[in-house]
Order: sequence, then C-alpha cells, then structure tokens
Amino acid sequence: MNAAVFPDRGTIAEKLATHGEAEQSFLRLLLENPSQDESLLAGLDLHLARAAESKFLNTLKLERLGEWLGNTAPARLQMRLMEAARSSQHPAHQAFRAGLTRSGGLERAFPKV
Repeated sequence: MNAAVFPDRGTIAEKLATHGEAEQSFLRLLLENPSQDESLLAGLDLHLARAAESKFLNTLKLERLGEWLGNTAPARLQMRLMEAARSSQHPAHQAFRAGLTRSGGLERAFPKV
C-alpha cells in the first residue's frame, strides 16, 4: 500500500504562489527536512508551470520567490533550485532565476576556491 505524500505538490505550489508569512513558515519547515526535498521541488515545478501558463505573469513576485528561496534554502538544495530555474526559457523561469541568482545562494553553497 502506497502512503500518500504529504504535502502534495499541489499544496506546495499553492504555498509558493501565495508566499505570505504563514506560507513562509510552512515552507521553512519543509526546507529543514531532507525527506521533503522531492515534494518541494515537484511543487516548485508545478508553480512555475502554472505561472508560465497564466494570462498575467507577475515577474516581480517570481523574482522575490527566487530570492527568498535562494536565501532560505539549505546548501543541499541550491543546485537543484537553479536546475529548476534553468529548465525553461519562459519568462516565468527567467524571473525566478533572476531572483535566485540575486540571492547568491548557489555561491554560498559552492564557494569558489
């Protein structure tokens, strides 16, 4: 019997889209638990796909989300976050990538020698 994954990617995508104080607390808890990495990244992919399909693209909000995740996510996730940001050339992914790059999270996780 397969146990349902909690939280599911739809719930995580909604939290990423709203990104208020309560959602940030929820997301911080997910970021602390390595066993939730796959769910978090699946939710991020869904969120970026929904943003790419929407009629109105809020690039500023996507940039802020990228910056917040870059500053908040642990080093183990920084490369995977950048991979998600680079997975498409759509402006939604570009905006998220701009915020992620601005945060400097990848450079902190993998400093140049």
